[in-house]
Amino acid sequence: MLLDAAVIRRAFDRLRADAPEAEIIIVDGGSTDGSFEIANKIADRAVQSPRGRAIQMNAGATSASGDVFRFVHADSAIAQSSLASIEKTLIDPKVVGGCFRLRIDSLRWIYRIRDALGNLLVDLTGVALGDRGFFCRRETFIAVGGYPEISILEDAEFYRGLKRHGRVIQLKESIGTSPRRYEKLGPAMTMLFYALVMLLYVARVPIGVLERMVCAYMKRRTRS
Repeated sequence: MLLDAAVIRRAFDRLRADAPEAEIIIVDGGSTDGSFEIANKIADRAVQSPRGRAIQMNAGATSASGDVFRFVHADSAIAQSSLASIEKTLIDPKVVGGCFRLRIDSLRWIYRIRDALGNLLVDLTGVALGDRGFFCRRETFIAVGGYPEISILEDAEFYRGLKRHGRVIQLKESIGTSPRRYEKLGPAMTMLFYALVMLLYVARVPIGVLERMVCAYMKRRTRS
């Protein structure tokens, strides 16, 4: 999990309720708000690493002892049946991993459109982002080489790597996430922009080009 002191306890409690026997590892990327101290008290293992999602998730996987890995962002709200769904899915030896459907935790109708569009794109393209709560077999994680330590779309690259080793599945359960980023940048334009970025990524536009697009969009929207 990626840390935020304000939400770490809630995230841990949700995971522990869904998976009481699971090993829960929390990875701190250099926080200064007391997150690591909290993690040390509640997690099975707390790990410190340099900041960066790929770096932190790789650090967590390296510390894990289980045969199945599950990656969850600290601000995610998981479904209580998600662990059982993962276990049922991985009974099929041809399935190497997958993700959940994404739900933006807001009552605004624009987010229901975003949810439907995003979930459809995952089914159509077979590419997903990490806020959907990835899971995979340990052996496949190792075969893929973990998350590539790049500036953006490391999660999409990892998911694409999983597909080269077997089937990946988007499960029917939803994982919730905060609308904070969309509210800050404008939900409609941000929804369309990220859909465009993902379509360009699927079309094999170089990640360096997409990174420049994202940086320019962020600067433009935060100034407006």
